[in-house]
Amino acid sequence: MSKRITVLPAPGRVVPDPEAGDLLPLEGRDVPDNAWWRRRLADGDITTKAVKAAKPQGAQ
Repeated sequence: MSKRITVLPAPGRVVPDPEAGDLLPLEGRDVPDNAWWRRRLADGDITTKAVKAAKPQGAQ
């Protein structure tokens, strides 16, 4: 299973999603963590959405 990341377009940017064949929606989308999306991130076209870490069971 390949790793996936959640990305959102940066303010004022319109970013194509080659896997879905459309534009990346404003609310973001899970995409493969690959060279295409890493390049968009490096260019400032997208931002990543922080994922909250789950608390281990029994933690208070």
